[in-house]
Amino acid sequence: MVPAGSDLVKQGGRPARSTLLLHGWASRYSTLVDGRRQMLALHIAGDFVDLHSYPLKVMDHSVGALTDCTTVSIPHERLRRLTEDDPHLGRVLWLMTLIDSAILRKWLLGAGQQTALEHAAHLYCELYTRLDIAGIAKPDHCFALPLSQAEFGDALGITPVHVSRTLSELRARNLLEWRRGKAQILDWPKLSRLAEFDPVYLSILDEPR
Repeated sequence: MVPAGSDLVKQGGRPARSTLLLHGWASRYSTLVDGRRQMLALHIAGDFVDLHSYPLKVMDHSVGALTDCTTVSIPHERLRRLTEDDPHLGRVLWLMTLIDSAILRKWLLGAGQQTALEHAAHLYCELYTRLDIAGIAKPDHCFALPLSQAEFGDALGITPVHVSRTLSELRARNLLEWRRGKAQILDWPKLSRLAEFDPVYLSILDEPR
């Protein structure tokens, strides 16, 4: 068990293993010398939080536990043998790193070009879809969202005050509720339209690889 607030991966570290998140939430982040930090990704159960550490060796970011997390670590040497013995597994792991990159591109697009309302709507749609793919979302577009408003603001690149205003607007439009760590999308068509959400970047199409 990795307690909330602890790092699973440290910036500048040289991990010899990659970590699979079995339960809980974590975030990828980078820091400046004076302590300022930027969230770069949110990780949920089923994610490898640092699969790219195998080829990269030195980490240019950290991964911190947002909640208590259960993880399993796989030695890089074991990963090497597995992917050499099973090329399909190698392609699947490669796809996971590509999806990671695609999510980051969407976050950058949202931060640079969308309004805070549109960007927040997109993040809600993305998180629900990822949780649904992982089999841990609930019916009626309900899902656990155990983040503080400050942490959600870090993901969007806005202040907690701006997050509060944005959530109030989404509630006023009857699009979403988020209370006590639980979120529910009340009108998926309208929310996804506001966000211009297209899940193709999450590679959920059922096509052979």
